[in-house]
Amino acid sequence: MTADNSLSYASASKLLTEPRILLADDHSMIRKGLKLYLQSNLECKSIGEVSSCTELMKELIREKYTHLILDIILNDGSTLEVIPNITKVYPKLKILVFSMQPAEVYGEAIKQYGLKQYLSKSLGEEEIYERLKQFILGEQIPDMEFKSRNSPENPFASLAPRELEILHYLLRGMRTKEIAETINLKMNTISTIKTRIYFKTNAENLKQLLELASLYNLNY
Repeated sequence: MTADNSLSYASASKLLTEPRILLADDHSMIRKGLKLYLQSNLECKSIGEVSSCTELMKELIREKYTHLILDIILNDGSTLEVIPNITKVYPKLKILVFSMQPAEVYGEAIKQYGLKQYLSKSLGEEEIYERLKQFILGEQIPDMEFKSRNSPENPFASLAPRELEILHYLLRGMRTKEIAETINLKMNTISTIKTRIYFKTNAENLKQLLELASLYNLNY
């Protein structure tokens, strides 16, 4: 093999292994910050951006990515609604959930879909960047401990993924019919899930549910 051929082979190998990263976050400043870090510190060149679940699914069809960094809440809904499809259709896609939502609530939910990497936006900048580096470079990352030992039990921690999906729309003030039409479920199914949410959180009405969400830092 000549030197020129060796160089060509090395370039091709690098191209094949170079990470292609998709950032899914509804805050443009978060996307810009992540993109700047990935470009400047990890020399990542192929980085896409989306701000909604709809854009996310379209972009995954349009382009082949190796890594996905996504928030829980996007412009048009919760990514819990699309994660099952993503993991099924793109089983080799490496996924890191990067969110302000309480890890003891949503971390447990994503584990049911086979995801283990949950990075909280509330962590210090240095720790966030270290975990991002480990994620992109494929280094071993210790599994997050989602249950907090030092804080009282979060009333939302017992909610199943589907219940968290409905909770998102409830907290936004949407009625049963609106929710049913939005996520394509029957109204009686939505009503049943709403009843379970109120029962599990011990909330008697929407006002109490909103107060609990504020107290436990749930964003919607």
